[in-house]
Amino acid sequence: MLNFEYYTPTKVVFGKETEKRAGELAKAFGASKVLVHYGGGSAKKSGLLDRVCDSLAEAGLPYVLLGGVVPNPRLGLVKEGIELCKKEGVDFLLAVGGGSVIDSAKAIGYGLYHNCDPWLFYDRKATATGCTPIGAIPTIAAAGSEMSDSSVITNEDGWLKRGYSSDYSRCRFAIMNPELTCSLPPYQTSCGCTDILMHTMERYFSHEKHTELTDSIGEALMRTVMHNAHVLMEDPQNYDARAEIMWAGSLSHNGLTGCGTAGDWASHQIEHELGGMFDVAHGAGLAAVWGSWARYVYQEEPEKFAHFAIHVMGVPADSGTTEETALAGIRAMEDFFRSINMPVSLSELGVHPTDDQIREMAQKCVFFGQRTVGGFKVLHAEDIEKIYRMAL
Repeated sequence: MLNFEYYTPTKVVFGKETEKRAGELAKAFGASKVLVHYGGGSAKKSGLLDRVCDSLAEAGLPYVLLGGVVPNPRLGLVKEGIELCKKEGVDFLLAVGGGSVIDSAKAIGYGLYHNCDPWLFYDRKATATGCTPIGAIPTIAAAGSEMSDSSVITNEDGWLKRGYSSDYSRCRFAIMNPELTCSLPPYQTSCGCTDILMHTMERYFSHEKHTELTDSIGEALMRTVMHNAHVLMEDPQNYDARAEIMWAGSLSHNGLTGCGTAGDWASHQIEHELGGMFDVAHGAGLAAVWGSWARYVYQEEPEKFAHFAIHVMGVPADSGTTEETALAGIRAMEDFFRSINMPVSLSELGVHPTDDQIREMAQKCVFFGQRTVGGFKVLHAEDIEKIYRMAL
């Protein structure tokens, strides 16, 4: 087990109707004027935005609104948010929506605090020394951004999708009401479950030894998500299943399932370039490339993939050799993705990149030769090209 730090300062308020406490919590964390940041029309149509604004008003907190966040959130709206906050004297950011909204709020927080272009951080040209305080009311269980230190932004200039991580951006509080996810379309629910699984697998597939407790937590989390994903396929309004998945989403990405391991993260980096170029849903993009990544790297330590097959996917321990068991586990995960209507190839995703586009994505993934990706197997641009082609 590696040395590690585990830091989770976010106050979680979980359960039914908890969004009505938004004003109370923002005030408790020092807010005097709030930017309410949200996505499309669903927050308005559902009445959620009104309930949040009423709560702020009851707490005596003035607020301004900024909607329009899209999946794969854009730098352009982030900059618009920074200027609005400066103009209005905002000192607290409240993200109401999915992971894209929370990520967008984090980028606004960096830019507002430092009075600079936040892309400097995502482009690794500056290091954050603070962030305007943020609260979150997630409306989809997926990204886990409400408890993580990370965010991902897409720069329209070149369609570069980049992530940045800093403890300064961790939310002061997360209001988590599973009821808010009940109206999600099945496709978004499945994308969210996939993202949660992938956040856990990125940490799980690591070469570190003697991580039994961390691995067991991750295995239980993945089994819980898969079971409840199937429940929601039949009963989308099932509150208990929604609650299990929402809590799993936070725990999958707040560091708990990676304590003592190095993690991999290649699948995320490979998908980021798909999202940047083709604007695909993040969870679906991850499902489309994971199997190809797994088959490309599993021989680095087939025992780990065999353990995953047995303890997560339910493959019988006596099903064959270690390699056969490992490959059976990969197939079983792909079968699960199919069972919740997720793609397991780029063609199923509806993406058909040309050779030039594959090369471009691979180069962007390695920052044009400035880095490699992956920990389970270190990947260079040529490796990433091969994985994209395997995923076709």
